[in-house]
This record gives sequence, structure tokens and C-alpha cells, in this order.
Amino acid sequence: MVDQSSSSPSIHEFATWAPVLRLLRAGDAERHAAPSARVAGRIGRGSWSLALQRRLPPPGRAARTEDMQDELDAVKRVQSALTDAGVDDISFTAEISPTGKTTLHLLGPSPAVEPGIGNPHPGAIILVEGSLPEPWHRLPDPVPGAVRAPSSDPEVLERTLRERLPGAIGATEDEIAAAEARLGITLPDELKVLYRVTRARWEDWGDDYEAAQSASAAVGCELFALDGLYVADASSRHCRWEFAAMEAVVTPPDAAVQGLVGSPGWIVFGDNGGGDRIAVDLTPGPRGHTGQIIMLDHEQNIGAELLADSLTDLVLNRVSEERHRRRDQPPVVARVNIASLKSVQAAVHPGLEVLSIGVWDGAPLSLAPVTGLPRLRTLTAYPGTLADPLEIAGLTGLEFLELGPEEWRVLLDAGAVPRSLSAAAIEVQGNQDPLPIVAIANELLALWDRPRIVRTVVEGNLGPVA
Repeated sequence: MVDQSSSSPSIHEFATWAPVLRLLRAGDAERHAAPSARVAGRIGRGSWSLALQRRLPPPGRAARTEDMQDELDAVKRVQSALTDAGVDDISFTAEISPTGKTTLHLLGPSPAVEPGIGNPHPGAIILVEGSLPEPWHRLPDPVPGAVRAPSSDPEVLERTLRERLPGAIGATEDEIAAAEARLGITLPDELKVLYRVTRARWEDWGDDYEAAQSASAAVGCELFALDGLYVADASSRHCRWEFAAMEAVVTPPDAAVQGLVGSPGWIVFGDNGGGDRIAVDLTPGPRGHTGQIIMLDHEQNIGAELLADSLTDLVLNRVSEERHRRRDQPPVVARVNIASLKSVQAAVHPGLEVLSIGVWDGAPLSLAPVTGLPRLRTLTAYPGTLADPLEIAGLTGLEFLELGPEEWRVLLDAGAVPRSLSAAAIEVQGNQDPLPIVAIANELLALWDRPRIVRTVVEGNLGPVA
């Protein structure tokens, strides 16, 4: 581990943490009879994760802020110190003796490690600076025969919009040209027609919410202003490494929309009111049309759904009846667990990219069947599921690897961590001490000469339990 003296006295002062630690000690005493306590958690500027049992409100009354005021006050004290120190998020663990003597370990942050989710353990470990999973590098495949849908009719579209939006302020040709220059793309004719009728600026509606609603109803979505158009390429769809590595780009031959993370031909112009983006698609799938309207689901990391064959169809409410939702496409992504595939051998295919070994109640599994597969880039294995972790050394194309602490320990001790990796993760089950996990993360970071997770030790005394 990397030890560092305090660079920001406030966040490294025991008094900053004492209220949080007292609450955690009290909660631990309720759960365990042990005289000493080991507690851990994570606090960020806008969120926190602490193992606290909150008091239930009296029967017949909803929970109120004052029911957890002690927790809020204690956390706010730390959050203020984080803000002063310019730190977004920090994990901690502490050993508290029966007398109250406490050793507090502050962990992080590191620019090479993503925060864990709901726990004090490290998230994805970025071994190669700026690296992205393979799907985030994929560009659209060319579809030479793609054409506009027969339903695309700019004249009908303009006439319909002007009837529905009388008096709307449209964009000038100079404003449209400026938008094209900003985006680096020529807007399709239907989109130009839309913004010639209304440029959808809030000030044009005189801050009239009903007028804005009328414009949305006229188009069929919450319309973005011309200045708010953007290209939904892969960079616009951020995803944590450990989730993104499990995705795969698959476009079936009958798909209307390519199964991409993003595309330089997806021009977002609206929202469905629930956070899903509406876009014109200039890079359709094999069965799609240039200029079709698609929806990017905010709960999905990849792919899009066909809404209408053209903007004319969307405005006229002629939505597509043949929606192509993203679906898992074996054999590209394979899951071996008690509810899915029953062996590693069943996952073998030349196109396999992602192998996930989950909860397993049989004998540990061998990776020999997938050794040599040309496209395998992601392996995740639940702790205890591998017969021989050293078989991973034969998987020479891995870019992401997630293992339990014991499996990582085997690879590290043998000098067998694959050098092809761009990122890694440690699968932690239960309430494990964060310190050994951080030690493994730092060993991995050291192999790539990346910034380690800094551990700062702070001593103090909480006093005996009242």
C-alpha cells in the first residue's frame, strides 16, 4: 500500500470522522456481541454508503428527515471536508477497541480507480489510461443500399408542422448552417424542415410552458432547441468499465438499427419525457432506412430502438410496428451459472467475446475449452468457480478480467497477470475487510505503473460506549 501524510488537514483529522464512527460503532454493537468493532463505508460529495440501521418512524407516520438527523449531520461534516480538499469520494475502514481507541484507514482516491458501488471496495481498476472497452471503439458498418423511407415527405412534414404550430419562430438558414458546422455533419432534409418551422428556443415561447408542451405534442417528443442538437456517438454514452466490458456489438441481418454504443450518424433532437433520447439515424441497419427515427434507452448501454421510418411518420404518429430491441446474441456473450449454460464447453464458439462465470454449485470449472478463442476479450469469474486460475495465462486477448481476491492472489504470486489487460476488477463477496482488497488493487496498478490508492492512517479515541 501507499502511505501518505495528510495534505488536507480537515479530511484527515480524526474529529471530522468521529461522529460517523460513533454511529457505526453503535450499529455494530447492535449486530454483534464482540467487544471490538471493525467498520467500513464510503462517503462522496453527493452520496454515501454506511452500514447503519435507521430507526423506524412511529406507526402511522412517514419517515422524516429528523429521524436520521444524526446520520445527516455526521455525513455532512465529512462531505464539507471532501469539498474543501477537492476530493469527490473516499472509502474508509476503522478498527475500534472496547476502550474507544480507533485506527482509521482512509482509502483513496486514485484517478486510476473507479469508486465502488454501495461498498468501500475499489471499483474498476483502469490499467491503461484513457482506455475504453472494445464496443466503445466500434463504428457503424456501411450499408450501401440504405435509402430514405418512402414515407419521408418534407413537404407534408412542413405543412403539418405549420398547421400545428402557427406563429412559431423558425431558424434561419444561417442558424441551421451554424448548427451543422458545430456538429460537423449535414442535417437531413426532414430535420432542417422541422427547425425551419420552429427553432424550439425557450425564450421564443416567452417562458410559456403550455407553448412548449404544444410544440412537443406537434412533433411527438420533447423537442430540443436547434442549439441543443448533439451527435450520440460512443463518447456520449458513458458507462462504468465493469459494465461496459460485458457488452457486445451485434447487428443481426434483419435489424433496422445497428447494435452500436453510439454512431456519428445518430443526431439527437429530442427526449421522450422519461430520459430516453430521440434521434435521426443516418447509419441504419441492414433493414433500416436513412433518416429513420430511433430511441436510445437511458437504461441500456448499447443499441437503440426503431420508433418510426421517418420524421414525417413520427409527426403523423405512424410509429413502427416492427421495433427492434437489443437482445443478447449467443454466442458473442455467454453466461455459465446455475441458471444458464451448464459448462464452459457449452460457451465455446469462434465468435465468443464475453464469458461470465457466475454462481456455481458444481465442481470448479476449467478454462481449457476457451483457450485460443480469437475474440475472447472479457472474463469474469465468481470467487471459487475456477479449477486453476493460472489457466487464464492462456487467454492472450483479454482486455478485462474480474476475479475474486484469492484468484488474483494466485495470478500475482505467479507473475501471471495477463499483460493484455486494459482494466480489471476484484469481485468481493460479503463484508470483507477493504485493506487486503486495496492491497491487491495497488499491486495491479503497480504492474502498469498507474497511480495507486493512497492509504492514510489516522489515530484517535472515541471514548467508551455510553
